[in-house]
This record gives sequence, C-alpha cells and structure tokens, in this order.
Amino acid sequence: MRSRTANWYETTVRYEKTIEDGTVKKVSELYVVDALSFGEAEEAITREMSAYISGEFEVKNINPAAYGEIFFSENANDDRWYKTKLQFITIDEKTEKEKRTSVTYLVQAATINSAIKNIDDVMGGTMIDYVIANISETRIMDVFEHKATTKAEADDKPEYEEAK
Repeated sequence: MRSRTANWYETTVRYEKTIEDGTVKKVSELYVVDALSFGEAEEAITREMSAYISGEFEVKNINPAAYGEIFFSENANDDRWYKTKLQFITIDEKTEKEKRTSVTYLVQAATINSAIKNIDDVMGGTMIDYVIANISETRIMDVFEHKATTKAEADDKPEYEEAK
C-alpha cells in the first residue's frame, strides 16, 4: 500500500458506452483527479478520458473532494474504491476527556474486508489510536494522479497516470 496527499477533485464524465449486449447507452461515470484548480481538473480528466473513449464526451461536474489521503493498492485485483471515515482518538490533557477527530480517506480494495485490511496496514505503522467510523463502496471508476515530468518528458508522455 502507498498513500498520497493532494488536492483531489471528483469529476463526472458523460458519454456513450457500448454495453455487453452490444447496445449503446449514455452513462455518467465518476473519476478522481489530482489538480490544483477546477480548470486543471477539467483539463486533466479531458486528457485522460480522450485515451479511453472513442467519440464525444462531456465533463458534467467537478467537485473538490475532501480526502485526507488516498490509499493505493499494489494488488491488481483491487479494482474498487471505498470512502472511509476514520476517527482519531486523543485525550485532552486539561479535561482528561476523549476527543475524536474525523478524517475521510479513499481506499482501493476488492472488498470491504480487504479495504479494512488495507487501512490497518497503512495505519498500523502509526502511533495514533483510531476507529473506522464508516466505510462504503463508491461509484468511482478510477483515480488519476498528477505525475511531475521534465520538459522533454512532458512533450512525449501524458501528465497524469492511471492508478494501478
């Protein structure tokens, strides 16, 4: 597992998709991109989807995503994304009362159980106490990370890379 903190945007893309039975249907799919602004998010998702979609498509919606981090799995079977709310537990030294701080994460996994395992793998290396307050599967199809490149590389390669 690896984790990444960035400015994430959820983008909705609408296009015509050929379904398994051969019919064509308009679909809206949700993707997450790493970007610094709405304009950059639109540019990134347009560039990425151009490689996967033949024909026209529309970027229908862009929203900032409040993910503290995204946990990426190295396992090829982990093809789903789970939105997870963790609560970090601390003790207020003055009042000696328990305080819980919530942070939302996006976790790549195959099942809810493997998402919990992935969270424990990442968080197990920390000293902070936490509980998983909520976990749910999302409609997110993929996450595209910004990849820094040199000027020469930028001319040859896409600026964003699909999550593996």
